[in-house]
Amino acid sequence: YATLRALGRDGVAELVDRLCDCAERFATQLAATPGFEVVTQQLNQVLVRVGDDDDATLATLAAVHADNTCWPRATIWRGRSHVRLSVCSWRTTPADVDRSVAVLARAARDVLGA
Repeated sequence: YATLRALGRDGVAELVDRLCDCAERFATQLAATPGFEVVTQQLNQVLVRVGDDDDATLATLAAVHADNTCWPRATIWRGRSHVRLSVCSWRTTPADVDRSVAVLARAARDVLGA
């Protein structure tokens, strides 16, 4: 109620649209990044894998956490490890996504030796 009261209907709609746009930006950029497989992007959620095994995915995630630019989480889907990007902060901008993708790409390159 507080968010709706503070932002109004149009403000909440803009927020939801912006967060979904940022998630789509993550998916588009990571799909074009060697080593990444975008499994799905729905609304403000993106699910990706790195390389062909769970170890590469989890090692990439650990390297991203060590950088501290963004904080995606590990999840298991269909028995395999994935990185889940949940775009939910009202402060997230397209520039934040770009910085985060750069960190993810660098981490995956280091892990995959590419």
